[in-house]
Amino acid sequence: MSKFGLITKGLVKDNPTFVLLLGMCPTLATTTSAMNGLSMGLATLFVLVLSNMAISALAPAVPDKVHIPVYIVVIATFVTVLQFLMQAFVPDIYATLGLFIPLIVVNCIVLGRAEAFANKNSVVDSALDGIGVGLGFTCSLTVLGAVREILGSLSVFGWKIPGTGDGMLAFVMAPGAFIALGYLMVLFNKFLAKK
Repeated sequence: MSKFGLITKGLVKDNPTFVLLLGMCPTLATTTSAMNGLSMGLATLFVLVLSNMAISALAPAVPDKVHIPVYIVVIATFVTVLQFLMQAFVPDIYATLGLFIPLIVVNCIVLGRAEAFANKNSVVDSALDGIGVGLGFTCSLTVLGAVREILGSLSVFGWKIPGTGDGMLAFVMAPGAFIALGYLMVLFNKFLAKK
């Protein structure tokens, strides 16, 4: 597969949210706004790319019996670095997402890519795979967050849409996450079927 194909595969064909249905906990919990979705997606992208690269480099030296615990330690290390960086540089976003950042360690997207791709491929290919899957996850969360924010509070990225009243409260709450995700999955997969 080409280098460009590694990136586009994670964006479209193997989109973790709309096609593979991975990482549903952060997807449903953190997408109350477009900014929250974007922030969680970028945080996961950061961990995914760095952990894929590290695991790819370490994989030949790790015995099969302990490879999962080693991968989790590597991922947890990058999540800890991410937490420190967020606390230092974007404390408002960290205050909003802080509870969900440690859950990246057990996010099936990150561990799944380590097991399915990074431990069998080169560091460069693993980085490109992480970028593609991470961008696919980021775009999905941002779009879902934007839809929920527009319908729920009639704003996008915190900017109120002029001349509007109140939105539908259900879309800011958990039921709206399921409804919006369901419709976006249908639209995304119909789009893929036409290609």
